Amino acid sequence: MEFVDKFMDSYWDVAKDIDFNSKKLQLSIFFVVFNPLYWNFGARLEYNTKLLSKLAFGSKLLAVYLFSVSVFTLGLIRDHVYKEAILEQPTSPLLDVPLVKALGVLSFGVGSVFVSSSMYKLGIVGTYLGDHFGFLKDERITDFPFSVLDNPMYDGSTLCFLGTALWYGKASGIFISGLVYAMYQLVELLEEPFTAKIYQKREEQKKVK
Repeated sequence: MEFVDKFMDSYWDVAKDIDFNSKKLQLSIFFVVFNPLYWNFGARLEYNTKLLSKLAFGSKLLAVYLFSVSVFTLGLIRDHVYKEAILEQPTSPLLDVPLVKALGVLSFGVGSVFVSSSMYKLGIVGTYLGDHFGFLKDERITDFPFSVLDNPMYDGSTLCFLGTALWYGKASGIFISGLVYAMYQLVELLEEPFTAKIYQKREEQKKVK
């Protein structure tokens, strides 16, 4: 019980260092929630209506590239707003220690490897939900980093957010990192069944032929 009490005391000491009245923090929360919903429902809109391809002069490839630019740009904005938001937040004394900073560097490094290697394996089209645009893979990628994690890009991104928070000793950053993880979990629940449906439909069409 003494350990639990100490842990809870430390938890509340860190949590009280979050200023939820900050406009920048609120904006950061907005982008963390909005971005994954944007790319998921945007890609689904294309699959159901082909609207993006029509706007791209009937080119599915141009549509997916334009879509990837919008998603990538929103990601850069989200990351910039996140860093600006946590830098103006109070630094937690319990987090502002060398060990936590070292864990931050490790977390960011591992996360960056997962994100970059995922993009390398998937390519631009695969990274930005190209299967919703009609670009389906012949087989599932199973080597690294997909041999380690089912969703290395999402998990890697979460680790990068967490690493930044730990490096700067910001409780607000840890909170945002938790929200990032929660949103990715939600997106996976929306995305994976729909993607499976796309591939199932292709297999059914092959049988008919």
